[in-house]
Amino acid sequence: MVSAMVFCLEGISQKRVSEITIVYDNFVSSGKTTPDIADSFDGATTTVYIKGNMSRQDMVSALYSSSTIHNAKNNTAVLLKEVSGQKILIRLDSNNLKEKNKHLQGIRFEYINESKVIAGYQCKKATATLADGSSFTVFYTNEIVPDNKEYDQYFTQLNGLPLEYELVKGTLKIKFVVSSINLSPIPASKFEIPSSGYREMQYEESRRN
Repeated sequence: MVSAMVFCLEGISQKRVSEITIVYDNFVSSGKTTPDIADSFDGATTTVYIKGNMSRQDMVSALYSSSTIHNAKNNTAVLLKEVSGQKILIRLDSNNLKEKNKHLQGIRFEYINESKVIAGYQCKKATATLADGSSFTVFYTNEIVPDNKEYDQYFTQLNGLPLEYELVKGTLKIKFVVSSINLSPIPASKFEIPSSGYREMQYEESRRN
């Protein structure tokens, strides 16, 4: 009965939005004592734009930038990469995305009685466990939630909006901490696919590189 009341109260206080821009500061460490090329990505930013069924994630660092434009309606995406002056465009259909995100199938969140305030939002703690046994921690808020939960496959099952989390990829640790949230309308042009200036690469080819 108590848990049902808490759920109802969270639902009442929750603000659902169709458009939102979220900026995360990225903190990267390689776990090595000597400087590593991965450390040069420390200080990068990741910006997430969500507008209806469309979403876009831009990661920008001093050496590399990438954007992923996702259409949740038909579950397709376009990946844009720019490194050393080379600009590459990769299209992903629903099967490609399913393969790319297969490690996230069956992800489970355990909700922990711990909280803190991030960027003015009250956040709660959760631990995610993946099918391979790996895990990561996330602090999320119930106060504001995008209607489109497909913008990031890591968090489709999370009961809120992630404002701080840390992912581990091999020896690499990447911590994301929100620095700003904006609810202003996003121009549709933000989700347009470039028609020139990029070399198009097939998804299968990109996996071999």
